[in-house]
Amino acid sequence: MPVPWLIFWSVTELVIIVAAVWSWWSPRAMHVGRVAVATLFIAGGALFNTLHLTTGGDYAGFADASYLPFVTDTWRAVVAPHQDLFIALLIAFELGVGVLMVSGDRWTRLGLVAAIGFHVGLMFFGWLYYPFSIAMIVAFVLLLRAERRPAGDTATTALPRQSTLATPRHARHSA
Repeated sequence: MPVPWLIFWSVTELVIIVAAVWSWWSPRAMHVGRVAVATLFIAGGALFNTLHLTTGGDYAGFADASYLPFVTDTWRAVVAPHQDLFIALLIAFELGVGVLMVSGDRWTRLGLVAAIGFHVGLMFFGWLYYPFSIAMIVAFVLLLRAERRPAGDTATTALPRQSTLATPRHARHSA
């Protein structure tokens, strides 16, 4: 693996983790997390795989480190002979996750769920993927939690919430 890509992935993942930790308290951190996840999937995933595939990269041995013979055998029998098709689908998925991440609201949440699923699936390809997959899953869950928080709500607010019910008409005019 080329060192510049390893540095890119490491820095992007570190930004995601830090943003995810702060996202509950900071809307800015939540937005940084969105952009960082989009960057990871669009540049670190889709762009990397596009460049790798178009320059003759071979994905045949990708599943060799899997601890499940089913994964290795299926990869070699199904994906490797048709890597142009399957890696193109992977690239489309990665682009989709990246676009969802910057789309906001429920689309961002859907992107985070897809990112979590992707990293869970990646863990079946070998123990080497566990450390950063677990770190990313935790970060994505933290970002998802922040995304689900009602607008304007912060974890540091100590004041009780005001009622959302309108003040009765007679109370407004009695003064």
